Amino acid sequence: MREKGIDTWDGAQTHMNTLAEYMILFGADNRPPMLDNDLVTRTKKYAELFAAEKIQADCDMKATNIILQGLPADIYSLEKECKLYDTFDKFTHINGKALHKNYLRFTQLINDMNIYNMKMDQFQVNTKFLNSLPPEMSKFVTNVKLVKDLHTTNFNQLHAYLEQHELHENEVRLMHERNQDSLALVANHQMTPPHFNTYQSSYNNPQLQQ
Repeated sequence: MREKGIDTWDGAQTHMNTLAEYMILFGADNRPPMLDNDLVTRTKKYAELFAAEKIQADCDMKATNIILQGLPADIYSLEKECKLYDTFDKFTHINGKALHKNYLRFTQLINDMNIYNMKMDQFQVNTKFLNSLPPEMSKFVTNVKLVKDLHTTNFNQLHAYLEQHELHENEVRLMHERNQDSLALVANHQMTPPHFNTYQSSYNNPQLQQ
């Protein structure tokens, strides 16, 4: 791993001709650009510079070292944490996705946050999970808030509870639909008039046979 700094102008010239290239070499390509390659060009070696140019070159080099050394080592981790916090704040269900699918998405998000040691209050995580559920599950959400302590229960337990109630609700709905279909079938059968075979009756009429 390279050190964040450089000792001499000639050493810097070995690898690049501009200050911008120097910053890119040391991993600054993802940071906001400080100098444009088209604006700053160094074609002379340090020994060929005038006295004023040498002073300016030294100042530029020192300023660059200060900037690079002043950046925290975990700057990219901080950037990732900010993105994860933003994703957490904006997390919501995807229309058409089942409860379990949204639960898996939320679990992945929390796992990513744990990797970066991002500590979240249990109540905050549980509340976010419940509030991200679709409106049709509102009655389940209300119920779970009444029977579960959101300060001590984790969202995995909340999901298991909700999934159980959702399964029961689906079974009840299917039974109701089947009963409705059965009642409709019986009613339709009762309303159908009896069918008589008039041809067979006339054929067997003795008066017609004489």
